[in-house]
Amino acid sequence: MTTIDVFHYGVPAEKDFGYAQAIKSGDLVHVSGQLSFDEAGEFVHAGDFAAQLTRTYANMDRILDHYGATRNQIVSQTLYLVNLRQNAAATAEGNLGYFGDHRPASTVLGVTELTLPGQLVEISFVIDTKLPA
Repeated sequence: MTTIDVFHYGVPAEKDFGYAQAIKSGDLVHVSGQLSFDEAGEFVHAGDFAAQLTRTYANMDRILDHYGATRNQIVSQTLYLVNLRQNAAATAEGNLGYFGDHRPASTVLGVTELTLPGQLVEISFVIDTKLPA
């Protein structure tokens, strides 16, 4: 029997939009788009791409910690970027810094806007908890 583990931060948007931050089913954890919000669920760093990317990766780490996983167990990610061309170099630098030598499958999409005013990046990903940490 497959067990399901649902993870919430407890931020208002989870209730308002009706979603979970992550759901583990079997060995896979499917993670909703992460963005630049603080522990209280407040969006931070509007309009500052580099700061948003740093904070988004920190939120990704919170989910990894919850599941006892590491960055090396992320098997795929999808990045949504406003101003893709303008932010491509910073994205590559941030991605390399976050993952080191690990290389998950990645898709980068340029979008005209994201959910919140001033939001420039959102990252969803999948974790395979059976992979070596």
